[in-house]
Amino acid sequence: MTSAGSAVVLFGHGARDPEWARPMERIRAALEQQGVRVELAFLEFMTPPLADAIGRLVAGGADRIAVVPVFLAQGGHLKRDLPLLVEEARGAHPGCAITLARAAGEADGVVSAMADYARHCVQEMRAG
Repeated sequence: MTSAGSAVVLFGHGARDPEWARPMERIRAALEQQGVRVELAFLEFMTPPLADAIGRLVAGGADRIAVVPVFLAQGGHLKRDLPLLVEEARGAHPGCAITLARAAGEADGVVSAMADYARHCVQEMRAG
């Protein structure tokens, strides 16, 4: 469980197909079950944008927000676009500490889970 003023924004690229956001919605649900305040936000094609998601959290009392990019790697959007959006949010909400995490896909636990999944796929192929 997070402290009362803490929250998370799961940030994704976005897509025209609404099914694309299902994994992020599942992550959000898992976090909410653990008592974490969480919003989804998207760079393009989907809503809400980052500024709106952060604004809702701040309006709800958040004073510490971690922006977690649900990307596999630190590509162009995470190196160029997202830092600018986070800086704009910091300027709009100076009383809120907004941190930017690395791409989720670069976290050791995520890499390990993906490797386990791939190994499981090979094992199923052998068994089938």
